[in-house]
Amino acid sequence: MKLVIGKDAVMSGLQMVHGVVNVRPTLPILSNVLLEAKDNKLWMTTTDMEVTMRCVVEAQVGKGGSTTIPARRLLSIIRELPADNIEIDVDDKNAASITCGSAFFKINGLPDDEFPTTPKSEDGCTFTLDQKILKDMLQKTFYAASTDETRFILNGTLLSFKANKVTLVATDGRRLALTEHELEFPKESECEAIVPTKAVNELIRILKDEGVVKIHAGKNQAIFELDDVVLITKLIDGTYPNFRQVIPGQCEQRIAVEREILLTALKRVALLTSEKSSSIKLTFGKNKLKISASSPDVGEAHESVPIKYSNKEIQVAFNPEYIMEPLRNLVNDEIYVELTDELSPGVIKCDIPFIYVLMPMRIS
Repeated sequence: MKLVIGKDAVMSGLQMVHGVVNVRPTLPILSNVLLEAKDNKLWMTTTDMEVTMRCVVEAQVGKGGSTTIPARRLLSIIRELPADNIEIDVDDKNAASITCGSAFFKINGLPDDEFPTTPKSEDGCTFTLDQKILKDMLQKTFYAASTDETRFILNGTLLSFKANKVTLVATDGRRLALTEHELEFPKESECEAIVPTKAVNELIRILKDEGVVKIHAGKNQAIFELDDVVLITKLIDGTYPNFRQVIPGQCEQRIAVEREILLTALKRVALLTSEKSSSIKLTFGKNKLKISASSPDVGEAHESVPIKYSNKEIQVAFNPEYIMEPLRNLVNDEIYVELTDELSPGVIKCDIPFIYVLMPMRIS
């Protein structure tokens, strides 16, 4: 295999696929990127056996072929090379010689036949969505997914294609984030897929603000095609819980709050929480929201935020990180906090199809 490729081209491809590679893979070959040169294109593929990423870039291919090279080491080398054309020459023992100007490197690779085969497309349904819309929806929900491996079904984000809507949901049992977008598709294409968190994180990283993404959802895997990149992921097997039943039908109080002002105040007061006292108390009074934290081993903090509110006083306590995460991932100037009492779930909404349900902490 022999080719010449621009630094920017190979860098963009490697940066696109290297995130899939685990730091401590179960097999040595999974540390490598599969390079396939043909028809003046260079295909790069990485996998951890659960998520597979493929990317294609332009190259001047003198001699076609394929090999595998340690992905992170190759990326480190390419990053330090001057902005010039790079020549890659791989011998029959999978040793890759890399030349750029006066710089020369030789890296030992592994045969391509040891690399796992790329999963083939299976029967399923295909949907097309703007990349920006999918990225925005994933960012509004992904953080609520569970990291508890004993609740494996919640270790991902649900993509539901039903009733001409795509709905994304993530929950860990203590909070739930949901967002929706209208999308036309035939009723026979209705389906659901639970996408693992690693694949979701990679999608957020590679999705752009323009262009479309083609989503092919099968029974056991999903394929996301965007521009010159393909991400293939195994799906989490099982039935997602009925998330609709945990969303409160109606709350007694609905209070409008400036999102950025609330987030900034929460950040400051949260500095005085500790492992023993990990909650922040929100007191909704007349035209004022008081945010406070008290920890016997650290100290106390409080701050007030102006609001338009004149009903009964409500006190409720939340995990500060859980209430700040949706505020970080929304862009709306104003959000609405819906409450009933200190023991009922709190709800955050805004002027888009978004709902965040958060269980309160007991006020001591």
